[in-house]
Amino acid sequence: MSNFLGEDDMTGSRFEDISAEHGEEAAIQAGIAADPDTRELTEEDFSRMRPASQVVPEVVENWRRGRGSQKAPTKLQTTIRLDADLMAHFRAGGPGWQTRINDTLRQAVFGAPAETRNG
Repeated sequence: MSNFLGEDDMTGSRFEDISAEHGEEAAIQAGIAADPDTRELTEEDFSRMRPASQVVPEVVENWRRGRGSQKAPTKLQTTIRLDADLMAHFRAGGPGWQTRINDTLRQAVFGAPAETRNG
């Protein structure tokens, strides 16, 4: 597959040639200019732009709302390293994989089923 300059590999490409002679910014601008899927925005384009909150307010509201902090913090955020096959197993179950790991650890450590957990 060819790159944005129509070449098969960036090694020895026009990007490196332009970058070496004129600098990285010039090479980036040349790549942008050579891309048929992009163009410089005009004053008309800018005048038609609207804030995302006016165009898709529900998306902006969902983004702003986010998940938020816990009402009664019962969980601690941590980082651990797990084997790849374990991660694949839990993630394969879809959303909620972190809760399933928590439930599995709770069962292994305390013998308590997920329904009786505190948090």
